[in-house]
Amino acid sequence: MSRMSQSDATMAKSVAAIVFGAGSDSGLYPLTRTRSKGAIPVAANYRLIDIVVSNCINSNINKIYALTQYNSTSLNSHLSRAYSNAGWGREGFLEVIAAYQSLEEQDWFKGTADAVRRCLWVLEEHPIVECLVLPGHHLYRMDYEDLVRAHRNSSADITIAVSRTRENEDPGFGFLKVSSRNEVLEYKEKPEWVSQNPPQLESKRKWTQDSGYMGSMGIYVIKRDVMTKLLTELFPKAKHFGIDVISGAISLGMKVEAYLYEGHWDHLSNIEAYYHANIDYTKKKPSQFKDVPVYTLPRYLPPSSITNAIISDSVIGDGCILNSCKIKGSVIGMRTLVGNGAEIEDSVIMGSDIYQMDDQHGKMKNGEEIPIGIGEQSQIRKAIIDKNARIGKNVRIVNIDNVQEGEREANGYVISGGIVIVLRSAVIPNGTIF
Repeated sequence: MSRMSQSDATMAKSVAAIVFGAGSDSGLYPLTRTRSKGAIPVAANYRLIDIVVSNCINSNINKIYALTQYNSTSLNSHLSRAYSNAGWGREGFLEVIAAYQSLEEQDWFKGTADAVRRCLWVLEEHPIVECLVLPGHHLYRMDYEDLVRAHRNSSADITIAVSRTRENEDPGFGFLKVSSRNEVLEYKEKPEWVSQNPPQLESKRKWTQDSGYMGSMGIYVIKRDVMTKLLTELFPKAKHFGIDVISGAISLGMKVEAYLYEGHWDHLSNIEAYYHANIDYTKKKPSQFKDVPVYTLPRYLPPSSITNAIISDSVIGDGCILNSCKIKGSVIGMRTLVGNGAEIEDSVIMGSDIYQMDDQHGKMKNGEEIPIGIGEQSQIRKAIIDKNARIGKNVRIVNIDNVQEGEREANGYVISGGIVIVLRSAVIPNGTIF
């Protein structure tokens, strides 16, 4: 970390981030079939949770607790390995707190509020004034110092980051009715007034009549003593921050403020959102992955090897082997092998966890040996290929029948929103067309 100013040092000492690895989510299935949302690969080299952790590091917040539960094995491993030596300084850390049972609580975490309640004891180890509560699976770039500063300047008990995007329809996050003085008046999950023009927030930008409604980003700054009181005394049975704790705090007359975030925010509530967030990374426009450090697990892979390939408007991860192929408008993840004559267009290839040896090929019942990667002469269009998938030779993954929704897990793939998702470690035989 670089030398911090006095203000930065105060932020590092007094603020702790609580990041959720996220639970099960049918909208992102089958990508969440064997992993939590925060562990989903994104933009060739990263995982979703890296974006939020990087926001913390870039905002001089160096005390981070990651609360994990659902399919958390790969996420816990990634966090522990990626950030154990991140140069946090003397008092900084990233600590993974996996869901646990105790003598007092025999059940697993029942929601975000319940998870934090059961981990309040760890916050007592440091002189923390505010807690920054963060979902671990969204794509955005935010300076949390500005958010915390706004929270302090308003003397609020709770500050909620809000977005005006019309695409915010994630039922896991609510909608806020806000006064002209930034006070949150009401919190609901699906209120009737979402289609109406909201009150105008104080902002550097001038709001127009078509500004849309305001959606909670699921990001909260809460005074630690206020959070402790809310979770242990006032609402000891609350499961979720939004509909339970925030609504309750408003009803009690606590000062709840809104903080308008005007940047781009992808909350990735479904397969289509995830797909387009990756494809957007290939476009020549500003991205949350560009012009700012994004940290992740260093893998020390060799540079990608490219032989007679034609590649346009694409992103290539580390350690790939691309032979005489054509790649257009696609994201190619680490260690991806693409055979001669293969064509990949508008697709997300997550790559592989290993470099495969000759004796590790997947064998079909007919004796065919299919290596990890994209086989020779295969065509892939508008698809997501999960990690370690084995695509045989002369395969066409192009959604030939224009199916919008289809469950074909027995055959190694699912279709969602017209996008074909090949399952992790699936084996697609030579000559397959779908």
